[in-house]
Amino acid sequence: MEMCDEIQILQTKVFKDAEILLHPSPLSHDLILNLTQDGIKLLFDAFNQRLKVIEVYDLTKVKLKYCGVHFNSQAIAPTIEQIDQSFGATHPGVYNSAEQLFHLNFRGLSFSFQLDSWTEAPKYEPNFAHGLASLQIPHGATVKRMYIYSGNSLQDTKAPMMPLSCFLGNVYAESVDVLRDGTGPSGLRLRLLAAGCGPGLLADAKMRVFERSVYFGDSCQDVLSMLGSPHKVFYKSEDKMKIHSPSPHKQVPSKCNDYFFNYFTLGVDILFDANTHKVKKFVLHTNYPGHYNFNIYHRCEFKIPLTVKRENTEGQTETCTTYSKWDNIQELLGHPVEKPVVLHRSSSPNNTNPFGSTFCFGLQRMIFEVMQNNHIASVTLYGPPRPGAHLRTAELP
Repeated sequence: MEMCDEIQILQTKVFKDAEILLHPSPLSHDLILNLTQDGIKLLFDAFNQRLKVIEVYDLTKVKLKYCGVHFNSQAIAPTIEQIDQSFGATHPGVYNSAEQLFHLNFRGLSFSFQLDSWTEAPKYEPNFAHGLASLQIPHGATVKRMYIYSGNSLQDTKAPMMPLSCFLGNVYAESVDVLRDGTGPSGLRLRLLAAGCGPGLLADAKMRVFERSVYFGDSCQDVLSMLGSPHKVFYKSEDKMKIHSPSPHKQVPSKCNDYFFNYFTLGVDILFDANTHKVKKFVLHTNYPGHYNFNIYHRCEFKIPLTVKRENTEGQTETCTTYSKWDNIQELLGHPVEKPVVLHRSSSPNNTNPFGSTFCFGLQRMIFEVMQNNHIASVTLYGPPRPGAHLRTAELP
């Protein structure tokens, strides 16, 4: 399941303390939710942010059972004999001398036994008739950690596709392609995933995959018919970016406000003009840890074609993705002429954002919001200027 959905579950009163363990390089390490009161860690894939491994590192804080029978509780210790009785025979285990741990692996399940007091590594006698009893492990050796995962190997496990039981009527975006015309972005093509149901039974549900496209200038009704109802509608109460306009004092205050359609599970916001009710902006969110809006949106897996002009060559097209860094984008498009806009975010005037400010750069009718670790936090796409209108500095979301 997605990390956003898991955190919503953890925010209930059932779970007490939970920590999010982050790394300065967000794509090199898994995201970890540590349930300190329950002795459980949830490891999420750094790229797709889906649950990959469940680690139980303190078995004294939980009760565990398999096929309805407890193998770990206050009255039952998870010894090698108990694991043998509950799970049956398996392949020979692996001894890690560096960790002094003995790993016993089943399909999708792994147990680690502490070997601190052992004078030598365990030996294996090839007597398959006796299952785990053939492993020379002292009686009473107990499990130190347990791992639950998908597949045959903990080292090679990958987060599977999100199960249909987690959709709960939502639609998710597998990928989002930015469409371009001759001058810049023109719209989005979304590859969507949904759970299609049979005659009311979840067992009959099947994954539905379909594509929808939305463009600048589409009406509110057009977007609703393509993507369905948004999770939230947000009305802009004020435009703090007027100061960046060439003539902010000449702007007449609007009697109505532009509004966003927030599609949280798609990782996309769509801004509509208050007067025409047509699309004027798309915002794509990457949901990186360390950003102020982390865990509000699901990660948008976008691909943006960039027009690259080099000397003595015709215009070439390169692709910017959710995982592109700002330095790489600048190498393709060149450094922006104007200085970046510094974006401060805080929940109230007296609070500070612990993750710091972000920087916004404008290139090819796009605004790249860049985090301090050089990753892209969001990309804002703008439609072409209206005929006869003066080109103004693009406003930020």
